[in-house]
Amino acid sequence: MVTEKDVTRGGQFLVKETQCEDIYTPEDFTEEQIMMRDSVKEFVDKEIWPNKDRFEKKDYAFTEECMRKAGDLGFLSVAVPENYGGMGMGFVDTVLVCDYISGATGSFSTAFGAHTGIGTMPITLYGTEEQKQKYVPKLASGEWFGAYCLTEPGAGSDANSGKTKAVLSDDGKYYSITGQKMWISNAGFCSVFIVFARIEDDKNITGFIVENDPANGISMNEEEHKLGIRASSTRQVFFNETKVPVENMLSERGNGFKIAMNALNVGRIKLAAACLDAQRRVTSGATNYANERIQFNTPISSFGAIRYKLAEMATSCYAGESATYRAAKDIENRIKAREAAGASHQEAELKGVEEYAIECSILKVAVSEDVQNCTDEGIQIYGGMGFSEDTPMESAWRDARISRIYEGTNEINRMLSVGMLIKKAMKGHVDLLGPAMKVQEELMGIPDFNIPDYSVLFSEEKEMIAKLKKAFLMVAGAAVQKYGPDLDAHQQLLMAAADMLIEIYIAESTILRTEKMAKKSGEAAVKEQIAMAQLYLYKAVDIVTQKGKESIISFAEGDEQRMMLMGLRRFTKYTNMPNIVGLRETITTKLVAENQYCF
Repeated sequence: MVTEKDVTRGGQFLVKETQCEDIYTPEDFTEEQIMMRDSVKEFVDKEIWPNKDRFEKKDYAFTEECMRKAGDLGFLSVAVPENYGGMGMGFVDTVLVCDYISGATGSFSTAFGAHTGIGTMPITLYGTEEQKQKYVPKLASGEWFGAYCLTEPGAGSDANSGKTKAVLSDDGKYYSITGQKMWISNAGFCSVFIVFARIEDDKNITGFIVENDPANGISMNEEEHKLGIRASSTRQVFFNETKVPVENMLSERGNGFKIAMNALNVGRIKLAAACLDAQRRVTSGATNYANERIQFNTPISSFGAIRYKLAEMATSCYAGESATYRAAKDIENRIKAREAAGASHQEAELKGVEEYAIECSILKVAVSEDVQNCTDEGIQIYGGMGFSEDTPMESAWRDARISRIYEGTNEINRMLSVGMLIKKAMKGHVDLLGPAMKVQEELMGIPDFNIPDYSVLFSEEKEMIAKLKKAFLMVAGAAVQKYGPDLDAHQQLLMAAADMLIEIYIAESTILRTEKMAKKSGEAAVKEQIAMAQLYLYKAVDIVTQKGKESIISFAEGDEQRMMLMGLRRFTKYTNMPNIVGLRETITTKLVAENQYCF
């Protein structure tokens, strides 16, 4: 039985060496998970991919129709407990479905994500037994659809500053909600809203379950015209003295901000997952086109400039996938351990996800930026055709753009990841101080000039990861010492520290996944994956070097600055530099031969 003591805590990856046997990878999928993945892919390839043009032409009714079909196939109910009409599957399964159902068009994946995540989950995780019995089975089956009303014209990233009011009636039987919400996904066809409003002058907002009844003071603007996700229904919603029974309050008064934040944590890892299959499809499409497109009597896939792009696209996808499934399983293990200790499913899931909020923010930022780069390079490989609506690249690029904005902008998530890490350290959940002091002592000592034996696969790479962690602890530790609680005001330093943190987690996840594969199948069988892990790490070292230097020269001076810059050089120095062009060649040779993303 897994107990909480056995499960690594969120953020601990930074101060603890993780063994490859202890992380979960897509190669560990069970037969049931592979069947589920294949049935989701079949649904997407049959119902969604062939109808991409309908989504691009803003066919909102078709999005709704596809959502009903997904409901009929049970895909909307994966995360819902069985006693409310769901499949009650584990956290990894929910991430898996979210991954493979989201790759064909952002319009459908937004509708799916908004419904199964923020539209349904607040009720399953915070609702009373009566609320769950009343609403969740209908949402799980797709008979009803959900939407989530948090954002307002004046309340975006500052979600708790909303002006929507909830006023209790004189007889104490209902609340009257008045206010304006915007950017509401699924508004055009939803049956129930999760609405956040403020009671009197409460410090925090409160959540309510509100049925969509136009006769009850609910009205909407027309559909928004958006850059991407064009057939995802997005409207402004107005509440004008909308009566909501008191029993429809979600959780307790003033708990809305907490509900919103926890819903976003789950949404962040699922958003990362939702960006993965898009990358696989774009990489496959670009490889396909590069093999078919002849210039100078040669397929362009044989040109180094194109091969560079394909290798980078495949590598970022493989790396994002490695980190996403690692975190998903950590969350699942934590949920199971809490349930085994007697917690309810609601409490276990909430605490399990909250524990890994740092990793969820890291993944959201990394994978949303990777999918944007991937689609951008996809357009470039297609050349002029990529800019045309006749090929799928331009819509993939437009759809990718929103992922850096919703579930909290990437800027907010960068600052959150470091801020949450420091909070965990203050609470004693992750010991950052001890390791940071050791790094300082190491800087004062004489460096070890012995060259270790690097003959074992990834021995040097894993040593590099350990050194990158020291670089982060050195920079972040010195910044915390200098600014203390005022560090929040130094956003540019927080952003730079976040970039270092992100690269460490993703690079480590990629190396550990590949090491696990090599131990199982032999190095020869996974030489391309080894190349991707080494290529990703090389780029991560560059980013840590750049962001570390930028931070050090911005807040340290004199001897301290010189000492830290020397430390940074030491912590980012390879003994044996990898042959980067050679690594890319290894990756692209396989891609081009298979004519698709094949990792």
